[in-house]
Amino acid sequence: MRKVAFCILILAQVFAFSQTQSADQILNQANSLYNNGRYAQAILLYRKAEERGANPVATSFNTANSLFQLNKFPEAVAAYRKAVNFSNGEFAPALANLAAVLYRIGEYAESIAVYRRALSLDPNNASAWIYLAEAYQKTGDNVGALQALEKARQIDSLDVTLVYQQSEIHIAMDEFEAAVNLVKNGYAKNPEELDFLVYLGDIYRLNKHFPESAAAYREALAVKPSDKELLYKLADCLAEDQKPYLAMDVLNQIVQMDSNFTDAAIFLGNLAFETQWLDRAEAAYLIAGRHGNNEAIYGLQNIVYEYVQKKRIDEAQQTVQKILNLYPKNAELKAEFNSILEGE
Repeated sequence: MRKVAFCILILAQVFAFSQTQSADQILNQANSLYNNGRYAQAILLYRKAEERGANPVATSFNTANSLFQLNKFPEAVAAYRKAVNFSNGEFAPALANLAAVLYRIGEYAESIAVYRRALSLDPNNASAWIYLAEAYQKTGDNVGALQALEKARQIDSLDVTLVYQQSEIHIAMDEFEAAVNLVKNGYAKNPEELDFLVYLGDIYRLNKHFPESAAAYREALAVKPSDKELLYKLADCLAEDQKPYLAMDVLNQIVQMDSNFTDAAIFLGNLAFETQWLDRAEAAYLIAGRHGNNEAIYGLQNIVYEYVQKKRIDEAQQTVQKILNLYPKNAELKAEFNSILEGE
C-alpha cells in the first residue's frame, strides 16, 4: 500500500497577487527558506507577507505545508482550512492536502468528505482517488475503496500498483476469484510485470488452491529459474499440498545454489524428518548448522532421540559425534547426550 502523501506545491507568482512589491519579495524569500528546509523561518515570513498584502491563499497554503513538514499536524489542518476558506473552497490542492493531514491524524470520515470535495474540482487526480480509497479502507468501507481505485485505474491505466491494491481489497472481502481475475487481466496487459505471476501464486495459495499456485510459481520460474525466494515459495506450496518429496527436491535445489540460505536447509531437514528420511534430514541440518543457523541443533537432537527410540544406537552415537563436532564448546549438550546414551 502507498503511504498517504500530500501535494508539495509552493505558491508564488501564480497565486501571489501581492498588493506591494515588498509583499512579493517577502513571499519569494519565504519560498526560498522552505525549499532549503528552514520551515520555521519560512512560516514567519509567510505570515509577514500576508500582513503586507500577499494573497492569503498562497500564504496560508504554504504555511500549512511548512507546518506539515514540522509534524505539527493540528496546526497544519487549521492553516489548510484557512487556504480553503480564502479560496472559497475552489483550490483543490488545499483540499487534497487537508484531507491527507486529516487522514494522518485519524480523522478518516472527514478526510473522505474533503477528498471528495477536492475530486469534484479535480476529478482526474489519480493520486487523490488512491488516497481516498485508503481512507475508505480505514473506515471499513471496502466497496467505497474499490470504487475509488477503479476511478484511479481509469485515469492511470499504466499504474500496475493499483492492480495489487485493488486485489488486496478483494482478498480482504474473501473475493478470491475477483482478485485472481484482476491480476490475470493485469498480467495480460503488462506481460513484463513478472511479479503478477508470483502474486497470483500467492493468492491461490492463500485460498488453498495449491496446484494452481504451484503452476503460477513455476511459470514465473521459467523466466527466473535462479530466484531462490520464488523457489522457496514453490516448496512451501508443495509442502502444504502434501507433496513433501517434490518440496524437498526444490529445497535441495536452493541449498545447492546457495548453502547460506539456511532457512531452506532447515525446511528441507524438517520435511525429511517428517518422512523419516533421517540421513537426509541430518545432512540438511548439518548444512544449516555449519552456516550459523542454531535452529539446526534442535533438528539434530530430534534425530538422535529418534534413533535411540528405534534402538539404532550406533547411528545415534554417530549423529551425536557430528553434533559435538559442530558445537565443540557446548558442554551442556555433551552431558545431555552422554546421559541419553548411557541410559541405553
